[in-house]
Amino acid sequence: MVENKKKLWASINARRIYLIFLLVFTVMSIFAPRFFNAYNISALLGTAMLNGIAVIGFTIVLICGHLDLSTVTIINMSGNLAIYMADKTGSFAIAIFVAVAAGILVGMINGLLVTKAKINSFIATLGMSTLLQGLVSYSNNAATRSITNFAMTDFLDKKLLPILPNRALIAILIVLLMEVFMNWTTIGKNFYLVGGNVESAWYAGIHTDGYLTGAFALNGAFAALGGALYACYLASAMADIGAMGISPLNMLIAASVLGGASLTGGKGGILSSFFGVLTLTALYNGLTCFKLGYEMQIFVNGLVLILVVLMEAISTYRKKKLIGFKSDLQR
Repeated sequence: MVENKKKLWASINARRIYLIFLLVFTVMSIFAPRFFNAYNISALLGTAMLNGIAVIGFTIVLICGHLDLSTVTIINMSGNLAIYMADKTGSFAIAIFVAVAAGILVGMINGLLVTKAKINSFIATLGMSTLLQGLVSYSNNAATRSITNFAMTDFLDKKLLPILPNRALIAILIVLLMEVFMNWTTIGKNFYLVGGNVESAWYAGIHTDGYLTGAFALNGAFAALGGALYACYLASAMADIGAMGISPLNMLIAASVLGGASLTGGKGGILSSFFGVLTLTALYNGLTCFKLGYEMQIFVNGLVLILVVLMEAISTYRKKKLIGFKSDLQR
């Protein structure tokens, strides 16, 4: 009986983000004015595009047991670079390609700093974040960079499917592809092995440094893709997207951990992190429907982050307690 309860609780905990999403969506649909309508749901899904794409690479880095604080500045850099290239070349395809290539380069540098220079990922990516933000601010004099070509805006705003704008459809397709990649391919599963126990993964013949560098490169790629698409949709890019209100970094951390990722590595899922983004986006959208400003959204975001930290602390405590219990049995 006790064992069945433990299995049931473990099953519920593994799918907690879907239950939390349903709870938030249901409560907001019932109580928040003008929340549950086609226009608002479409806007909500479209709003989730940037963080929905960026959370993919961010989750992979967390799965590997590291944290990339430069993610938001990669978004800033790629957005500004995409707008600059679109203005100079007139091609959004070239602009997005260049932006993603730059993101991959930054991610690889982060990965090499961690694996070869043996610098803690927190310190390495914090330094990279400061460097990139300075370069972005200097390149456009801390002003908003914009273009007058709205072709990409129109395309991303159109709907091939009802309620679902193309920008949301693109994000969902990429998330589903990466979910399959992480769970059904050897390479994807190896990321979990590296994050779960890097020494055991190395003894198993896995090139751990290569996978860690690849994780940071993937984070750079998806952060850059999200930033470039978002900037092309707006036809403009700010020097600091975090100045718009809630920092995307807060969203990414909260969404990933709510989705089941652990800051100690070895856990997490692309789809569950994406639902974490949808949950928080729905929450903040509902607060807007109540006519509450950014101040309340920031306050709620702080509460969510505290909850996430507590969840992570409890998870780590239970994990250490279980390890200690097993070690006692082995004596």
